[in-house]
Amino acid sequence: MSSEGVRVDKWLWAVRLFKTRTAANDACESGRVSIDGDVVKAARRVRVGDRVHVRRTDRETVVEVVGLLEKRVSAPKAAEAYIDHSPPPPPRVDDLFGTPLSGVRDRGTGRPTKRDRRQLDRLRDRRG
Repeated sequence: MSSEGVRVDKWLWAVRLFKTRTAANDACESGRVSIDGDVVKAARRVRVGDRVHVRRTDRETVVEVVGLLEKRVSAPKAAEAYIDHSPPPPPRVDDLFGTPLSGVRDRGTGRPTKRDRRQLDRLRDRRG
């Protein structure tokens, strides 16, 4: 780590905001990454205290740099290198009706029980 900062594409990859350094570089080059309001290229140095905005197709991520990393580290250590100021994700909306989805299960909740399946079937029958 140098005192003058770390390349923004390296830092975004190291703190696990992007899966690969190439993806972080591509985001920088296409203008989807900005630091303190200025759109930046991949070689721009990020310093402690900078606020980094990353625009993605589904949402925007806003993080404040607290630590500088050049190498990819474990997820808990990477989380210590920034403070997340991202806005909450928008509610998922049904494309057909334009209403919030209520018959969709959250990821990681496992298989639906028999009772859950019956409730989902009842909900779908009312909407259909």
